[in-house]
Amino acid sequence: MPLILPARTLDSGYEIDNSLRFNSPDVGSLGKTISGTSNRKTFSLSFWLKKSHNDGNGGIMGVGTASSDTGKLNIKITGSDVLTIEGGATNYRITNRAFRDNSAWYNIFISFDSTQSTADNRISIYVNGVEETSFSTKNNPSQDANTPFNEDGKTHYIGTEGNGSSSPLDGYLAEFHYIDGTRKAHSDFGEFNDNGVWIPKKYNGSYGTHGFYFQFQDSGNLGDDTSGNGNDYTATNLTATDQTTDTATNNFATLNPLINSAQNGALSEGNTKLVSGSASWGHKLGTMAVTNGKWYYEAKVTSSTGNHYVGWQDIQPTQAQNAANPQSDSSGTTIWFTNTANDTTGFLRKNDTDDSAVASGAIANNDIIGLALDLDSGTQTLTIYKNGSAIDSNNTIASGNTGTLVPFIANATSGASIEFNFGNAPFSISSGNSDANGYGNFEYAVPSGYYSLCTKN
Repeated sequence: MPLILPARTLDSGYEIDNSLRFNSPDVGSLGKTISGTSNRKTFSLSFWLKKSHNDGNGGIMGVGTASSDTGKLNIKITGSDVLTIEGGATNYRITNRAFRDNSAWYNIFISFDSTQSTADNRISIYVNGVEETSFSTKNNPSQDANTPFNEDGKTHYIGTEGNGSSSPLDGYLAEFHYIDGTRKAHSDFGEFNDNGVWIPKKYNGSYGTHGFYFQFQDSGNLGDDTSGNGNDYTATNLTATDQTTDTATNNFATLNPLINSAQNGALSEGNTKLVSGSASWGHKLGTMAVTNGKWYYEAKVTSSTGNHYVGWQDIQPTQAQNAANPQSDSSGTTIWFTNTANDTTGFLRKNDTDDSAVASGAIANNDIIGLALDLDSGTQTLTIYKNGSAIDSNNTIASGNTGTLVPFIANATSGASIEFNFGNAPFSISSGNSDANGYGNFEYAVPSGYYSLCTKN
C-alpha cells in the first residue's frame, strides 16, 4: 500500500522542494546523449513517483531501441499499472504489485549489477523501503552483461522509453538520483520515520561519470544536474509551469481519476485539468477531503464556452449516485458556483436547486474562480471570488451533509475544460501568492487564515 506522507516533522529533517510534472499528450522528456562509455554493467536509481493516469505505459527512464538486451533498456509503469524493467526483447522484471494509487507518492529504488555471481541478485527493487519479491515475470541478465546505459553515443531519456517518444509518462517525478557504476543500498536515499513511513533523506555519496541528481529546482533549466557532475539534460515539451511544489514531503491534492460520472471526461496535466467528453457531463472529485479548517483553491476556465460547476461536495454520494446525476444535491452535494453557457449571471446551487443569482458572476474564458471554504465558524460557509474579488460571501453550505467535504468539478458541455490549482497550478502564475503557512502558488491573494490542500496543512 503506498503511503501519503503525514504532516509532521521528518526524522531526518530532509525536505523535497520540487517535482516535475509530465503530461503524456505532450510527450515531455529530459534527454542527453552520452559522450564516452563508462560502466555499462552496474547502476542504481532512486526516485519518487506520483502517478496520474491508469490508461497507458509510462516511461520513467529508457535508453536504446534495438531488440537485443544490450541494445535497449526501459524502466516503466505499464498500462496494467505494474513496474517493468525491459531489456531488449526480454522482460527482466514485471511486478505483481500494481501501482494504482494516484493520490500518493511512491519511492522506487532499483539497483542493477550484472557482475553478481548469484543471478537473482543482479536486479533489486525496493518500493517505499521494502524489497519487491513478487513478480509475474522474472528473468535475469547474463553475468557481466552490458546494457546501453552509459554507452557512448546513446541518448538517455527521462519520461519516455529509450526512443524518446514511446510510452510518455503521465505523472510527477521528484528527487531523481542516477548512480553510474555503483550498486547502492535503498537506505542511502531513505529511512523509516517513527510512524513506520518511508521518507527521503539526503544522499551523501558520489554519482560516477555519467550519474546525475535532478531536484527540478530551476524552472529555466528543468534538467539541471545538481550532483556536481554537470550532466544537464535537455527538456523537450516541458515548460516552467511543469515545475511544481507537489512532492513526497508535501503532497498536494489533485483530481481523482477513479471517480467517474457516466460520461466521464479526460484528465491531464497531472490530474489538474478536466475536459468533458462528447456525451457532455464530466465530473471529478478531489483526492483530499476535509472536516474542519479553512481551505482555498482556484479554478481557471480554459474553454470559451461551456457550463462549469466548481465548489465542494459532500463525500456521502456513492459512485452510482455520482454517475447518474453528479450535479444533484439529492446525492449529498453541498454548494457550488455555476454559470449557464457564459450567461450574464452565475448561480449558487445547493439542496438540488439554484439557490440564488450572483451579480457579475458570469465565467468567461481565462477567468479564475477562487473558493474559500470555512468549516471552523459556527455557520459553515463558502465565499466565491472571481479574478481576486469576492462576488458572493459567506454562503451557508447545504444542510444535512456528513461533515466531510471534497473539491468538486463538473463540466456540462462537451469539450468544456477547466484547470484546478490546489497550490500546484497547471497554468502560468503571473503574481504568486502562498497560503497562511507559506505553501502553494496562487494567482490571487489567499484570504487571511485560509490554507491550500496539502499534507503539511
